[in-house]
Amino acid sequence: MKKKSSDVIVKALILSLILMVVSLIGGFAHLQFTTWFKWLPTIIQVVVIIIFCIQYGKQQTDGVTFGKVFGYGFKISLFVSVLMIVYTLLSFYVIFPEFTEQALQQARASMEAKGNLSEDQIDQGMAMTKKFMQPVPISIFAFLATLFFGTIASLLGAAFTKKREPDVFLDKP
Repeated sequence: MKKKSSDVIVKALILSLILMVVSLIGGFAHLQFTTWFKWLPTIIQVVVIIIFCIQYGKQQTDGVTFGKVFGYGFKISLFVSVLMIVYTLLSFYVIFPEFTEQALQQARASMEAKGNLSEDQIDQGMAMTKKFMQPVPISIFAFLATLFFGTIASLLGAAFTKKREPDVFLDKP
């Protein structure tokens, strides 16, 4: 049974919506700066892509190979990465416009808490941090990070999926 590309898009939309809801919950609950919450979307993404890859392998009747399953997971990761760029920009400009300022305050507090940096060093660090805490660099980073972890999840999903030869009897009319 051949799966259409719409299946990839549907799975990417499902995963993207899950990640967006988690992000919204974190933003409204003010959890986005806690260490455990920063990793939650990544863990969810990896687990869901692995599950999608294993499901895909079970549904296939025309043979299951590492490459086919990896390609399926990678396509999902690519679509999710693109959708997360859109969400990130929307989040920065519309949903959480105060995020940049909060992140900069958090960065300053973290530098001051170290206690080994002078005020001048903190100011220099903050100037550098401010350059990267803009919507476009953050969106690019979000795209690359989502694609990176999606690729790892696709590799794991392909590794965990049981491989089979094509079922020649089902392919004949």
